Amino acid sequence: MAQSNGDHSSAAKPPPTPSPLRFSKFFQSNMRILVTGGAGFIGSHLVDKLMENEKNEVIVADNYFTGSKDNLKKWIGHPRFELIRHDVTEPLLVEVDQIYHLACPASPIFYKYNPVKTIKTNVIGTLNMLGLAKRVGARILLTSTSEVYGDPLIHPQEESYWGNVNPIGVRSCYDEGKRVAETLMFDYHRQHGIEIRIARIFNTYGPRMNIDDGRVVSNFIAQALRNEPLTVQAPGTQTRSFCYVSDMVDGLIKLMEGENTGPINIGNPGEFTMIELAENVKELINPKVEIKMVENTPDDPRQRKPDISKARELLKWEPKIKLKDGLPLMEEDFRLRLGVPRNN
Repeated sequence: MAQSNGDHSSAAKPPPTPSPLRFSKFFQSNMRILVTGGAGFIGSHLVDKLMENEKNEVIVADNYFTGSKDNLKKWIGHPRFELIRHDVTEPLLVEVDQIYHLACPASPIFYKYNPVKTIKTNVIGTLNMLGLAKRVGARILLTSTSEVYGDPLIHPQEESYWGNVNPIGVRSCYDEGKRVAETLMFDYHRQHGIEIRIARIFNTYGPRMNIDDGRVVSNFIAQALRNEPLTVQAPGTQTRSFCYVSDMVDGLIKLMEGENTGPINIGNPGEFTMIELAENVKELINPKVEIKMVENTPDDPRQRKPDISKARELLKWEPKIKLKDGLPLMEEDFRLRLGVPRNN
């Protein structure tokens, strides 16, 4: 039985049986994997990695609210790949063995633009995916978020910390939505024996991030390439930890394949202030650009740093790519997409 992390041990039912093909003597079927939100930033990188294994068949369900078909163009038409335009707030009936449930607007610009949609995706979307997992006996992984810790009163944040979240703030649709999604996962696990995995992912960056999504790394790189001032939200001493997307994907796959339900923090414990990040981007891309202080958004956490001892111990995972090595890879991608060649 999966090890429950923290104080979640309970008498869970045995999981539902998967498709009889799993145990066929004469025919070894492929692993069928559903990725919701697979056209998004992290989702599409996860798809790339899963498709490398010839035994995997990947189905992506995405409504393109924040994702893009462009992120998956190299797989369209591939015999082991299928793309469905689908909104997870509607039930989905597919036969699969594993579900990576990533679907959700994850940047403040998108979730503040449509907070009700964000809540529906987190709550009804997760309910629908759990219903699917129950029906077909699939194992399901939820990408939860460091936002469940809110504006943390302990530092770094470990999984046993319950968080400090404002239930009625402008970003609560995301924070509280993900907290409810985690609750649903554990309730289905305890009540119906569903095999669950919960990853709490921290700030992630890399190619294919939405250019104007309001996240700090993409903001700074896009501003530097456009010769605009880098806008640092006051006071500039607030910290974030940045994990490169390939490290993140490896962590998610290790969690899915392992025997721990989680929640497990997946992120890079290297901590930077926003001023330091701006200086790094400026030095790398455009030393002439200025750094400008702007007003902060409400409920912006002062500190973010994962305690990843559980991931190290239970998943044998830790990030490999340092910020100074990841930023140039992202710069390359942004230059291509913004049409800004190197020689300017």
